[in-house]
Amino acid sequence: MLLGAQFTEYVQKNVSLYHYRNGIPLTTKAAANFMRGELATALRKNPYMVNIVLAGYDKETGPSLYFIDYIATMHKVDKAAFGYGSYFALSMMDRHYHPDMTVDEAIKLADQCIEEIRSRLVVAPQNFIIKIVDQDGAREHSWRRTTKD
Repeated sequence: MLLGAQFTEYVQKNVSLYHYRNGIPLTTKAAANFMRGELATALRKNPYMVNIVLAGYDKETGPSLYFIDYIATMHKVDKAAFGYGSYFALSMMDRHYHPDMTVDEAIKLADQCIEEIRSRLVVAPQNFIIKIVDQDGAREHSWRRTTKD
């Protein structure tokens, strides 16, 4: 079985190679379909055990979010989470998410999801990173830490 980090690096290099060879970058949808295809091919040989949430912004179509699971099922979604904490996070998102959220509202919702995971999950992760993906690119917004450095 191959590790998720290896798959991530493999995808990054192939997406860059596509851009280099063709002179145009892949759209978010094309990158998601490439990842799904690679996972489907690997599923028959040496599967990757990864779940993927891919966010992107394309000039023509705007923002998009894709969820791809370890058996190569892909869905375009409005909100996504995976792992044990996803049960709590998705219920918070179902209640509070709306399509025209501002960045501040989205950060507040992310904080609510993190708090819900920390309070309800027995073995909750210690640290969380909030990232923003928009027309300006992908960037780290902030860390939510429960331990001191």
